[in-house]
Amino acid sequence: MATLPNPLPSLATSGLDLPPGSLVDATLDGPWHEPLLWYADGPADLRDWSRLRAGGRRLGLLPVLVTGGRRDQWPEEWDLCPDGTSYPGDHDADEVLAGYWTDYAADEVAPENTGSGTEGSQGPGPWPGLAPVPAREAAEDADTVAAGLAGVIAADADAWLGGARMALVPARRSADIPAAIGWSGPMNHENDVARLCAVLRSWEDRYDARVVVLGFDTMTVSVGRPPATIEEARALAAEHYAFCPDNIDQSPPYDLDAYAEKAVLNQEAWSFWWD
Repeated sequence: MATLPNPLPSLATSGLDLPPGSLVDATLDGPWHEPLLWYADGPADLRDWSRLRAGGRRLGLLPVLVTGGRRDQWPEEWDLCPDGTSYPGDHDADEVLAGYWTDYAADEVAPENTGSGTEGSQGPGPWPGLAPVPAREAAEDADTVAAGLAGVIAADADAWLGGARMALVPARRSADIPAAIGWSGPMNHENDVARLCAVLRSWEDRYDARVVVLGFDTMTVSVGRPPATIEEARALAAEHYAFCPDNIDQSPPYDLDAYAEKAVLNQEAWSFWWD
């Protein structure tokens, strides 16, 4: 998905002060016709995010941390699929999540529901709709919150299995970063990551969310205005389930109410993992 002039080929003459790194054009179908991202050869420094955010913004580049994860797979091995990625603005977040809810939520809406295809099953309940904007005001600018989370991650390299590295991606907004590189992390859930990016755009608008970390099949976002009441958190937990069922189905606490309280309420970072 190329919607902007790509400044990555001109990084060497851009004036940005970059550590040693690599341009990535490797995709599932072979080399792409232009670089998809740049990322550093070594772990991120505490100050890298803010510095590259300021410098990259004037060029049309946004920062994101990348990590090799448990499989030690860096972007060259991510099976990127830019040719199969649409444009996030062509999708409606509510419609996208409603479709996922219908497909995946049968066991999460009422105890009597036993799942689709089971005799006596009621099937999934109706999609509850998008959660309302939290009543609380944001305490800090969204990009400041993102920089703070990036700094915490950079300072705790051991927790990120070899350290997270700085990357730059040509994108208009943070929510579009996965689509801009054709990220295939959620492939078993959604083949066109732009549909998930439409949801990320909605979270940007309602929760001041920013994409901070991508791995082979993982994503972490910062949250500048998280839900402050359990009612708000429960409403958003339904969106999280539709967006990434594995967060609940394959990781404790395994039900939406407990997930809302533990992973959503007042949480300034949300993490997702697709099997």
